[in-house]
Amino acid sequence: MKIDELRELTKEELEKELEDKREALFNLRFQKAKKILTDNHAIRRNKRDIARIHTLLSQMKIANSQKVKG
Repeated sequence: MKIDELRELTKEELEKELEDKREALFNLRFQKAKKILTDNHAIRRNKRDIARIHTLLSQMKIANSQKVKG
């Protein structure tokens, strides 16, 4: 997913997407271990998506804490 698509999602939707990506990564790793993985870049794409989601969730957390203080 692109970062612009992720920014449009709510916190709950991002958390659900994160859970889905983690599950997909788990399955991809099993496919790799069994040597049936056809798309070798899928693992890398999933890891990057997970990192993007973590970044957005962190940014949301920081923005919310600044709103409370200020």
